[in-house]
Amino acid sequence: MSERHPETDAIRLQAPITAAREHSVPLYLTSSFRFDDYEHGRALFGEEQPGLIYSRYDNPNTDEFIAKLRALEGAEAGIATASGMAAVFSSIASLVSAGDHVVSSRAVFGSTHQIFTRILPKWNVAVDYADASDPESFVRALRPTTRVVYVETPSNPGLELIDLAWLAGITRARGIPLVVDNCFATPHLQRPLALGADLVIHSATKYIDGQGRTLGGAIVGAKALVQEARFFARHTGPALSPFNAWVLSKSLETLAVRMDRHCASAMTLARTLDGHPALEAVRYPGLPTHPQHALARTQMSQFGGIVCLDVRGGLAQCRRVVDALRMCTLSANLGDTRTIVTHPASTTHARLTEDERQRVRIGPGLLRISVGLEHPDDIIGDLTQALDGAIG
Repeated sequence: MSERHPETDAIRLQAPITAAREHSVPLYLTSSFRFDDYEHGRALFGEEQPGLIYSRYDNPNTDEFIAKLRALEGAEAGIATASGMAAVFSSIASLVSAGDHVVSSRAVFGSTHQIFTRILPKWNVAVDYADASDPESFVRALRPTTRVVYVETPSNPGLELIDLAWLAGITRARGIPLVVDNCFATPHLQRPLALGADLVIHSATKYIDGQGRTLGGAIVGAKALVQEARFFARHTGPALSPFNAWVLSKSLETLAVRMDRHCASAMTLARTLDGHPALEAVRYPGLPTHPQHALARTQMSQFGGIVCLDVRGGLAQCRRVVDALRMCTLSANLGDTRTIVTHPASTTHARLTEDERQRVRIGPGLLRISVGLEHPDDIIGDLTQALDGAIG
């Protein structure tokens, strides 16, 4: 890996410059690539030499995007996927077979939960959940057939944290790959591979893009495991388009400065709203009241751009707050330049049962705030007036 700072590599790593001597890497909008002769084509398909064959496999734009993300995460290898969920599914499916077992943190994105509860069981792959609040539950859930341990930290949406160094010690001792969804933190705030994880996945749609423009995903980590994911993705087709890869590669150039602003504004918002009479609680890893604040201070360089609010009065009052917003966007996305408010119980996690939602602390009054890049005073002003109105 480079000896430069990762933020520099995110800007300076580029696909090879063409004869046109461009400063910004061009789009490679081609489905396939030419072979010099018979032997060249044979050698490429035989994987006897590196080279480009088909954009479903590789493309200069996707290669550049992954090279930058590898530098940021400190990864040996990586592949790009069409979306974050394609990265989730490809990383898990490439590592399990019928009769195998997966252990996952209970608090995961709604679609990830659907993979674990409705799709993998069709393949006779069992999944058990463990709770971040009870770390030893991960150990108790392990079986001789466990082939993957999968976690989100911080979790979506409740912002629960898992001690990655501790968990990696458990999984390494048993030879079980540890897969970490690093979407909320990004490599600017947290580097799971350095803490012992084996694979890191991203929904690049979120903070990596950062402007709500496109879809994308990535899997990076240990070379041998990435090769398994590459084989699966190459033959099942969740390929990232060259255009989206070009957009995401350019987005990585500003990731550090954007995340610094997201985190600073989120901290200001959390501190300002903490104790508001319309709220039962403010959840943010940067607040000393967060149950895993000490872990966040050691595992993350900053505390992220997501703040969760538990509104008093349940759904009725929560709806009043949401409908009173004047500037913040109502959407299911996150990581945008624009501040986004999401009601997980009725949107992203609506397909969970009431009991499942309660077990991961998604109540009817929970709001997830993806703090954007607007002036923090304007973000605070909009949310404050909406909360004030709920008790007025």
